[in-house]
Amino acid sequence: MDLLLWVTVGFIIIGFVVLVFIKRNMESKKSSTTESIVCWIVGTTAWGVASIFLIGWWFSKI
Repeated sequence: MDLLLWVTVGFIIIGFVVLVFIKRNMESKKSSTTESIVCWIVGTTAWGVASIFLIGWWFSKI
């Protein structure tokens, strides 16, 4: 298999696990600050954009 495919799949899976872990930590705290919520939204958006870019790059190499 192609190395780019493994990098893409690994990035998506590891990123998803990290985002779920961060979200659980935010939910366990009683008072979530606005800053932490905004950082989570920005991180999720950046992860999504990077994932879409990697998937598009992989499909263009097929």
